[in-house]
Amino acid sequence: MSLESNVTARLPKVASQLIVYDFDWSLADQDTDRWVHEVHAPDLRRRIKERDGTVQFTDLCAGLLRELHGRGITPDQIRDAMRVMPFHPAMRRGVLQTKVASTPQTTFFLLSNSNSVYIDTILQHQGLKEAFTEVVTNPAHFEENGLLNLSRRIPADAPAAQQHKCKVGCSPNMCKGEELEAFLARHGGRSAFERIVYVGDGGNDYCPVLRLGPKDVALVRRYRGLEKRIEKEGGVEASIRFWAGAWEVEGLLKELRGEY
Repeated sequence: MSLESNVTARLPKVASQLIVYDFDWSLADQDTDRWVHEVHAPDLRRRIKERDGTVQFTDLCAGLLRELHGRGITPDQIRDAMRVMPFHPAMRRGVLQTKVASTPQTTFFLLSNSNSVYIDTILQHQGLKEAFTEVVTNPAHFEENGLLNLSRRIPADAPAAQQHKCKVGCSPNMCKGEELEAFLARHGGRSAFERIVYVGDGGNDYCPVLRLGPKDVALVRRYRGLEKRIEKEGGVEASIRFWAGAWEVEGLLKELRGEY
């Protein structure tokens, strides 16, 4: 499949749209699960690289957070690491300007395999918390002793009926495609939005991008897992626009607002 064949020349104007953001390396310019250890415990960051793919990733991160707690890292130190994590001002600016624009009416939905503590801390720090109608991610909270307790969105011991049915390769903790469909069902269905836009970078963004239709748009970060999967596996009906830096997304958001 030639990716260029899905690129549209100009994004059309619409009255309403849903913009779905992945978080790590999409809305934010780093990976939260790795960053916390780069700041506080580089040896644990190396452990992620060594063990990634051998243990379910959310479980791996939960275990490393227990080790981080055992070293005396406090909740404030974890939150401070999130506040200094790279976040491009162009991405922040683009989201805020699109949210307040009178047309199109834009709903923002955040869909991430990070966790609720990291995301909530960063969104509050960046002044973006009110921009997102919903955030769907792995649940996390600080225990009274300061441990950041991280869990899968779909627990491993949940009944079979609650496990997702994804056949595309989503991790057991969450199927992003099913979560997108569930969000749409909660908010009036696909007909409630003239267009769906998905901003993502990783291989786990491939499943929701497959759920998009010909009128929808995928904003795909260059040189990462999502682009590679689309190129290898195909099947995407949506128009594709590529970006490498947040400044390019700011321009695409402007185009989505009909400001050419």
